[in-house]
Amino acid sequence: MNDLIPLMVIIPIIAAILLNLFNKNNSTVKILSFVVAIVLPIIPLLANYGTYYFGGHAPLTDYGTFLSLFPNSILNTLHIGITYSYGSMQQILIFFLFIIAFLAILTTIGERKKISGTYMFLMFMGLASVVAMLLSDDIFHLYIFFEIVIIAQVGIVLASNHKEKYETAMKYMILGSIGGPMLLTGIGFLLALVGSVNITDIVHVVKNGLINSYSPIFLLSFGLIFFGWLYSVGLPPFHTIKSDMYSKATPSGSALLQTLSVIIFISIGLAIFRIYNGISYVGTFIIFFSLAAMILSISMALTETDFRRIIGFLAVGELGYLGIGFGIGTKLSLTAALFQGLNEIIITALLFIGFGTTLYLSKTSEINKLGGLIENNPKTGVMVLIGGFALAGVPPLNGFQSKVMLIQSALDKGFPELAIIMILISIVTFMTFIKIFHSIYLKPKPKDLIIEDNKIPKSTTFTMGVLIIMCIVLGLMPSLVVNGFNAFIGGLI
Repeated sequence: MNDLIPLMVIIPIIAAILLNLFNKNNSTVKILSFVVAIVLPIIPLLANYGTYYFGGHAPLTDYGTFLSLFPNSILNTLHIGITYSYGSMQQILIFFLFIIAFLAILTTIGERKKISGTYMFLMFMGLASVVAMLLSDDIFHLYIFFEIVIIAQVGIVLASNHKEKYETAMKYMILGSIGGPMLLTGIGFLLALVGSVNITDIVHVVKNGLINSYSPIFLLSFGLIFFGWLYSVGLPPFHTIKSDMYSKATPSGSALLQTLSVIIFISIGLAIFRIYNGISYVGTFIIFFSLAAMILSISMALTETDFRRIIGFLAVGELGYLGIGFGIGTKLSLTAALFQGLNEIIITALLFIGFGTTLYLSKTSEINKLGGLIENNPKTGVMVLIGGFALAGVPPLNGFQSKVMLIQSALDKGFPELAIIMILISIVTFMTFIKIFHSIYLKPKPKDLIIEDNKIPKSTTFTMGVLIIMCIVLGLMPSLVVNGFNAFIGGLI
């Protein structure tokens, strides 16, 4: 069943093309989007672990007696074609990615009478791109899909009705014209040094001392790729524009944007860890920018009055926990980072969609103009509250489990300061969330606030219910995914 591996990328791309062709046929767009969104999560469950070589270009070691012609040569293991690797980590993340995508698409269909085929095209192209990044063992292939998903994210923002969407999209694209080429230049330096863009080949060359890990060109390649990574995921100095992107998209669009960002973070982050882990200060760099993201994002969230901007900053800040896991670099910390990434995908989707119902009813996102919505929407209010608890790491929800693992990994590595900072940030995150929740749901309703006589779509309520179930199940039984992440990391280190 290894042939199913590329289908996780191919099917969303084909669906995206068809949806764009049937753009004006509303019923066809809805049916096709819904059917494909249901089918996609099944594929990663059916596919076998293994490697897929495009064009049949397997390494020379797979050709048996041919190996004897090149004894003790690096040519024996050289990957001469694009390679997709599929293991337990990819299975878990791709499965949940497709589930979140299905829920985002379902919510979009339920909230809109007319669905744009172009908008669905962007959603499916974004999905296909991050799946390709997660599967690819080729860093240039990873870059190509990185550029595609960045354009898809911009398009998702432009599809909203926010009046400032063009300005935000333009800023992000201008920054992308710097971040993307720098990432590509770094890859070019690696190609010049190693002669291959396959990550496994590069790691083999570095670990066997065939190049100097502290040579200026190798260090420059790290700096360029690291800068591109910061841009792509929204770590400082790009935290403000990334949170701005989340605040300008539709609620379901924001949920998908953050999901795509987390997968980009993990894909490029793992590549950086594998290639540059031998450089002593790489972990320090990652931890520094991760801490900066956590501290700056929570600080800016405290000063905001727009709940969409607040949630956007909190989402960016939560990525810092993943970075700390990558920076510590132990088996436990990396496993915890992957678990935290999965939890963030689920929790932030719940919060973006949950708080989006407030916008649906009141047409405003300014918390100073809101209040008393618990009377109009008690069910959604309770579900949003649970999401906030999960975000802050309140037991027994999933956010608690991954953050405890990260704190333990920091203590085990001899970094109690990191553990204390993570605990303090979680406390402040909880306080920030309570501030939003109180302003929207609990404080007295302003006299001039007009609540639209709209019922929350059943699809939105269903989506939030499913996300809450995920939070509870992964909180009570983290081993369902942690064992898979741990097995993957065990084979990586």
